[in-house]
Amino acid sequence: MTLRKILFVALIGSLILAACASPDQSGEPTQAYPEPGYPSPGEVVTAPAYPGPDEPSSAPWQPQAGDQQLDRGEAFVQTSEILTLESSPPQFMLHMSGSLPTPCHQLRVEVSKPGAENRIQVEVYSLVQPDQVCIQVLEPFDVNVPLGSYAAGSYTVVINGEEMGEFTSP
Repeated sequence: MTLRKILFVALIGSLILAACASPDQSGEPTQAYPEPGYPSPGEVVTAPAYPGPDEPSSAPWQPQAGDQQLDRGEAFVQTSEILTLESSPPQFMLHMSGSLPTPCHQLRVEVSKPGAENRIQVEVYSLVQPDQVCIQVLEPFDVNVPLGSYAAGSYTVVINGEEMGEFTSP
């Protein structure tokens, strides 16, 4: 046999072996769809409930256990806007961006329920480990904070004592 024929036979043999080999060595057929965590075709999926200001969430900016041992610092809010989500009833969200004093500071945001004058107080601050040595450079943040849904009326959002905007709930 010539070298050319040997290479041709080896190539064809390897292609046949590759076609017959199963990627899953367990012998069980593999399922390409759906991937884990994704719904099957035709399956109805409901979205999780949107958290309001007094509902628990796993957002890293919410106050957490152990915050009492940390030193409180400032958070510098540079831009903020109120977003109205397309839902029924309407949900409102506060988008803020700014900076923290250092990369070691952790952002915290607390949203109060509206008072008698329909004012929603939002407290934005940072926390840091006492005596922690950290590079002295501002750390940017960009966060969406759910405000929830409200009864019909006009509401004023106040961030760290300064009015930032209003929204109307139908």
